[in-house]
Amino acid sequence: MKIKRSDFPKEFIFGTATSAYQIEGAAFEDGKEPSIWDIFSHEKGNVKNMENSDVACDHYYRFEEDVELMSQLGLDAYRFSISWPRVLNKNGKKNQKGIDFYNRLVDKLLEKNIIPFITLYHWDLPYYLYEKGGWVNDDIALYFRDYAAMMFELLGDRVKHWITLNEPWCSAFLGYYMGIHAPGHKDINEALKAAHNLLRAHGYAVGVFREIVKDGKVGITNVVMKVEPANEVEEDYQMAVLVDEFINGWFHDPVVFGKYPENAKGVFGKLGIRTYDNDLDIISVPIDFFGVNYYTRQLVTYDPDEPFMYKIVPGNLPKTEMGWEVYPSGLYDMLKKLYIRYRLPLYITENGMAGPDKLEGGLVKDTYRIDYLMKHFEMALKAINDGIDLRGYFIWSLMDNFEWAEGYSKRFGIIYVDYSTQKRYFKDSALWLKDFLNS
Repeated sequence: MKIKRSDFPKEFIFGTATSAYQIEGAAFEDGKEPSIWDIFSHEKGNVKNMENSDVACDHYYRFEEDVELMSQLGLDAYRFSISWPRVLNKNGKKNQKGIDFYNRLVDKLLEKNIIPFITLYHWDLPYYLYEKGGWVNDDIALYFRDYAAMMFELLGDRVKHWITLNEPWCSAFLGYYMGIHAPGHKDINEALKAAHNLLRAHGYAVGVFREIVKDGKVGITNVVMKVEPANEVEEDYQMAVLVDEFINGWFHDPVVFGKYPENAKGVFGKLGIRTYDNDLDIISVPIDFFGVNYYTRQLVTYDPDEPFMYKIVPGNLPKTEMGWEVYPSGLYDMLKKLYIRYRLPLYITENGMAGPDKLEGGLVKDTYRIDYLMKHFEMALKAINDGIDLRGYFIWSLMDNFEWAEGYSKRFGIIYVDYSTQKRYFKDSALWLKDFLNS
């Protein structure tokens, strides 16, 4: 059965999502300081084709055009992030030109009746704070608190939906353990310290939010992955439970329950990796919702020769250009699991796919993306009909952009960007979404 917009609750919101470093450009203009990604992407070997986000989608100068495109599609909401180094300089002073940009963006969204959802941190840490230790410096949580308080003061009169962090798992483990994201470290002890400080920063930000934005909502967005055993054997089932704690539980349990998952904590302890128990009361200051970034599943098998006793096994489902399996039912499973365990309202803050998009005659025939989105929309509706408090759905992404270590080689947008001209084109998926939102 083909679903329609009217099948969803009237108050349910549909939007798209982006992040500052991936689209804004103007990387060294109007007083913006460098971020860790500005430095990382300019170092050889870190990003495919030595690409960077100095210009990206030029959104800093083209935001009015981009908001107009959102309005044409009929979007209810837009999730974007603030570039921390654009609004605060290394002397702790406000950068008014950067602040003015976000004021204009928020005002333009509201003018078009598009609800702004702001993410305070989407991976672009100011480099001047990295030089002080970055996320392994305990003081970072206080720096983040002060930055968050400033943004709440400046925009909280108009913006009522806030997300503290985007995917702290990625910031901690991709940035400090695997080394494939900025700052490119490879130290598991640093990763666990960074993870804890990220959550401390989140908690401090929620605390000042309650003081400043009296009529708003605040939450955190985590990467959420369905973890399944690769084989129907007891060892793989046990590993799936453990890896679920590593990926999902480690960044949800402390926020709600004020403690880390015991099994994963025990494994870290056996491996001589330090975990942390300080400030859990701050980390678990009550929030209003969880953001869910869902893309795929992970199949795991027991392997005693691996550092954490498991390895990831490739599955046999169709894959996106990122090599991620398309697994819509996993979205339903994780929404249900999160809601039953934590009893918090949920937003799907990212879901989408990278496809082999080709611009031909001004058209992009991405029927695979339409099929992907429709199947995930169906799972979201099933969750709502089964009593899960799901309140919104943000497609990743509004437009093609800089895809971190993959550079510009992957296209996630429903709007095609010709990077040589900065011209935007609605893909067939955007036109389908417009029809859906009007259905």
